[in-house]
Amino acid sequence: MGLFGRKNTESATTTTATLPVDPALAALTGDYTIDAAHSSIGFTVRHAMVTNVRGSFGEHEGTLTLNGSDPAASSASIDVKIASVDTGIGDRDNHLRSGDFFDAEQFPLMSFRSTEAAHLGGDKYRITGDLTIKDVTKPLSIDLEFNGTATDPFGNERVGFEGSAEILRSEWGLTWNAALETGGVMVSDKVKLNFDISAIKNAA
Repeated sequence: MGLFGRKNTESATTTTATLPVDPALAALTGDYTIDAAHSSIGFTVRHAMVTNVRGSFGEHEGTLTLNGSDPAASSASIDVKIASVDTGIGDRDNHLRSGDFFDAEQFPLMSFRSTEAAHLGGDKYRITGDLTIKDVTKPLSIDLEFNGTATDPFGNERVGFEGSAEILRSEWGLTWNAALETGGVMVSDKVKLNFDISAIKNAA
């Protein structure tokens, strides 16, 4: 099932004509709210050319509209609070919030808005949308794996997926760096974004 994507009449018609609708997926149709307490949005970046630094954003919110019968009619919206960045080192987090990087005071949110979806086979999907960091908006494709559904002990119907994407941070205006005496730079341009999402179906 395509989890995200604004409706594209041409692609939706093609998909419906060539792929039978799975009743189990059709039953997932509805609006969902991302459960921030059981989801994570993070990143991995190479530091000093020799190791990786991992971080996450503790505060984020988002919604999904899933359409199991017509995946191209699904959509997603996610907003991340930049000030909630956490790499485990306070000084480094403050630097990331500063004007050298995210400038969290002037640009408090990072956002993603879906535009289309593609089924890659099995539980694999590719979601494309607009990623906005600071005052720059560029397209981003995220490869996802649909992890299934479950009803939790409180009666909430959940869906889950995980995925990742790679970006060049300089394309979003995150250009700060420092040269190393041994060659190379302190922070790589390439950043891996990681998503692990649990969303709860809204009451009808």
